[in-house]
Amino acid sequence: MLNSVDLSVILPAYLEAENLRLLLPRLHRVLIESSLSFEILVIDTMIAMDHTRDVCKENQAICINREKGNSFGEAICTGIRKSRGTYVIFMDADGSHEPEFIPHLLKHRTTHDIVIASRYIPGGVTENPWILIFMSHMLNKIYSFVLGIHCKDVSNSFKLYPGEMLRSLKLKCKNFDIVEEILFKLVRQYPCLQIKEVPFAFKKRMFGCTKRNLILFMITYTISLIRLRFFLA
Repeated sequence: MLNSVDLSVILPAYLEAENLRLLLPRLHRVLIESSLSFEILVIDTMIAMDHTRDVCKENQAICINREKGNSFGEAICTGIRKSRGTYVIFMDADGSHEPEFIPHLLKHRTTHDIVIASRYIPGGVTENPWILIFMSHMLNKIYSFVLGIHCKDVSNSFKLYPGEMLRSLKLKCKNFDIVEEILFKLVRQYPCLQIKEVPFAFKKRMFGCTKRNLILFMITYTISLIRLRFFLA
């Protein structure tokens, strides 16, 4: 790939300027210490709704507007299309994924294809409310069983992927279920894929409120499970 880098870090952002102001300096420091060439891609809304672009300029990150809508899925697809990394990491822009954990993902990149920051293996924890923890556990168990993905934390977006494999996918999901779609399609397309889960502590967001609607979340994931299992394989 022309002008490729070792690592692309992609952060979907929707009104996250306040969080990014604190998060990006930490992320940049971690990546400098990794000695890898890198790019930080912040995927903002189609039309700017806050000061995300200014915060990116201040912190050597590239701000890119979504191309086909403001959904989370579109942010992920835009990030993948624009990425140049041999490896790609997705992380949340709200502070729930701590940049200091990235070296734990990177150290397994030469022995495994996908490295997952896992809340649900021994040593992993989450600061979410109990109802979200319960729902997330159920979601992961169901998705793992129905889709044949052999890992404990399917739904956490904080993962490391091989860039070329990721860019080869044709993705359809538009919401948060795109996280499961990516993993499912990679496992189906590359049957010998090696997956490593690393225990991870999921934090509460620093500022602002979640963009997830609980009812919509449940409906979307139910529909997505059926579509992935029977129609999008």
